[in-house]
Amino acid sequence: MTSEDLTLEQVRAHFALDRFATEACMAVITEAERGHAICEMTVDEIHLNAMGNVMGGAIFTLADYALAVACNVGEAPTVAISNSISFINTIKGQRLIAECQVDKSGRSIGFYTTTVTDELGTLVAIMTATCFRKV
Repeated sequence: MTSEDLTLEQVRAHFALDRFATEACMAVITEAERGHAICEMTVDEIHLNAMGNVMGGAIFTLADYALAVACNVGEAPTVAISNSISFINTIKGQRLIAECQVDKSGRSIGFYTTTVTDELGTLVAIMTATCFRKV
């Protein structure tokens, strides 16, 4: 994806092909621009683990989806080559919000940080990622 001039609806249509994030996890893009994205999902029973908490994989998927949007809007096709996530707290609210921000975007390598919070402001997770860009 290379255009920075896409509307939010056009970005959503493009990333709707990320079916695991959009269909299984029900993630929605709420902001999208070069180097920055916010994605959200309402927690449902399908997201819970056997202990009744949101499964780490669901949290990671939301963080990774925000990363995909942030590192691809306005850029050549970009993929993550390394991710690290720390789970800080359990969710207190009903909605998760992942905000991804570029730390450094080079010609072929980019570094990004995604924070995941709930709608109450609880810090749930922090993910850092290194991405490779096809040039």
